[in-house]
Amino acid sequence: MNSLDPQLRDFILFCVERRGADWPALYDEMAMVAGQHLFNGLGRAELKQLGLSLALDSVDRTLEIVKQAIAQSQQA
Repeated sequence: MNSLDPQLRDFILFCVERRGADWPALYDEMAMVAGQHLFNGLGRAELKQLGLSLALDSVDRTLEIVKQAIAQSQQA
């Protein structure tokens, strides 16, 4: 398992803390947080540069990244 960019991991964990890890509520929270740049100014474009797309056609990959971020936080 590759290590995620720390900013991306922290964005996901920020959203988990706000809304919980249940899907699709977490997806909705990530989209809202990104849309309003609520976490360190990160928006959709910045997240995409870090490897996270919030596009619906990428939802499977997004869910994999979320699971990876949560697993990494639990190992720390």
